[in-house]
Amino acid sequence: MKKYLFKSLSQINKKILPSLKHKDMTRLSKWEMILLGYRYYITTQYLEAKNQTDKNS
Repeated sequence: MKKYLFKSLSQINKKILPSLKHKDMTRLSKWEMILLGYRYYITTQYLEAKNQTDKNS
């Protein structure tokens, strides 16, 4: 269930939130840093959940 939750959040984020891949990481504003941290958290949680379900299968 956790895998599907974070996968759906990741897909929603990809469609709605702006991309930061062409920005200089040292010049991000506060809200862009928060956004980057949020996207990183969602991605890592999805990958952890995916690895756990793969090991259990």
